[in-house]
Amino acid sequence: MFATVADTSQIAETRRAVSDLARRIGLEQKKIDRAAIVVTELATNLLKHGGGGHIHAHFCDDADGRGLELLALDRGRGMTDPSRCMQDGYSTAGSPGSGLGAIARLADAVQIYTRAGQGCAVMARFVEGPARGVRPVLGVAIAPYPGERVCGDNWTWNASSNGPTIMLVDGSGHGVEAARAAETAVRTFSENADAACEVVVERIHRALAPTRGGAVAVTRIDAAAGVVRFVGVGNISAVLVNAGKARHMVSHNGTAGHVAPRIREFTYDFTGEPMVILHSDGLTSRWNLAAYPGLAGEHPSLVAGVLLRDHRRGRDDAAVVVMRGT
Repeated sequence: MFATVADTSQIAETRRAVSDLARRIGLEQKKIDRAAIVVTELATNLLKHGGGGHIHAHFCDDADGRGLELLALDRGRGMTDPSRCMQDGYSTAGSPGSGLGAIARLADAVQIYTRAGQGCAVMARFVEGPARGVRPVLGVAIAPYPGERVCGDNWTWNASSNGPTIMLVDGSGHGVEAARAAETAVRTFSENADAACEVVVERIHRALAPTRGGAVAVTRIDAAAGVVRFVGVGNISAVLVNAGKARHMVSHNGTAGHVAPRIREFTYDFTGEPMVILHSDGLTSRWNLAAYPGLAGEHPSLVAGVLLRDHRRGRDDAAVVVMRGT
């Protein structure tokens, strides 16, 4: 779910949409009620401190647990002291100062990335039960083409026996047909996620033949081999962040489902806990994590959200998916 918050009339609409999503996810009622309060506070803060912004909401299922994630993004003045802003009674806008304090009390997890004068990103999660098995930490931010109700960018992941694996697809164009192609890619990935990355992409390529096709990328953190495996067809940008360095991974030209002359896996060595960033061409590729001090060490959702906020082209569907190995 993606919502623009530019005036007070959109707060109630966003709250209803988040509550509906939380019910579909299967959250218990008390957490649905808490999420409704939190999204109201987030939306109010976007208007009060950020001059408006966007709220993303989606199902999360990773090392942090299973449930609902809310992500609020703005380009306002930011916070100089986030920890102080989280305290009840502290305000810079002449209000009671209970907003961020309430969010911290009601959500199961809250994280913030902010720089003075450069906006704010707030993540709040509502999870039920511990994570199942060994899982990565995941983050995603998706926005449809302006005016569209569906998005042609989509993603999914799998805790494969060969290592956690994510897939990002950008259905050609936008609208219903692009979304249909992306859904086909998601379904095909889920049916074949334990296969080698090249095999997964080849099967997605065949499955997309009756559709308008799209760009597809699959990446896997293979801890046993000490490598990140990557296969890409089309304009999906992929970056491996490890040991303080960012490396662009190679994707071949083509359109999955129609013309894919080379489907080839590339491997990249890593040490410690690698972070992989995939994004569609709805974002410019001219971003640099060095411009965001400390962001690389934050939760992947904050990484995804900040990159989407600051580098979205605004004339296409856009998606960023971030995976950090654990």
